[in-house]
Amino acid sequence: MTQLTGQPTTDDDIVHLTVPADGGYLGVLRTATAGLAARLQFALDEIEDLRIAVDEACAMLLAIAPRGAELDCRFAVTEDALTVEVTVPTVRDARLPAESSFAWKVLTALTTSASATATDGRATISLLTRRASGW
Repeated sequence: MTQLTGQPTTDDDIVHLTVPADGGYLGVLRTATAGLAARLQFALDEIEDLRIAVDEACAMLLAIAPRGAELDCRFAVTEDALTVEVTVPTVRDARLPAESSFAWKVLTALTTSASATATDGRATISLLTRRASGW
């Protein structure tokens, strides 16, 4: 399996969390994000940036999720990067914020890359962050 980073991964390098699509559960995802980034020896400011980016991505998705939905978060760990994909079912005719919006400017400023898709009643935001600091 090859992730967005272009590096091979194994099933051991994937963490999948599902939580209710409710802002009260975002702390679980922020904590998991910080823990995995720390495992990769990201610098403290890189960890905080990634936590903020995951929080912002989730907030974007919660705004278009139906009541009672679940938020799926998949973390892919490679040697020097962490990819986070957050997915949620959407309400009819849901739209993600435009890439020119403030929310997207935050995501792209805090990560190496960010992208989104919305098809077949589901929306996904993918974030890739490479470790800037050396070992």
